[in-house]
Amino acid sequence: MDFLKDLFDFFKSQKKWWLIPIMLALLVLGLLIIFAESSALSSFIYPIF
Repeated sequence: MDFLKDLFDFFKSQKKWWLIPIMLALLVLGLLIIFAESSALSSFIYPIF
C-alpha cells in the first residue's frame, strides 16, 4: 500500500493527473491478459486482440 500512496502523492505534487487513466488502462489490459492465459474463456477473449 505504500507504493500506491507514493504514486498518488507523485500525481498530486507533479500535477500529472492525465497519467491516471493510462495507468488504469494498462492495469486492466494486464489483468485481461493474465485472465485469458488461465481460463476456459480464452477462446472468447482472444478475438478481442
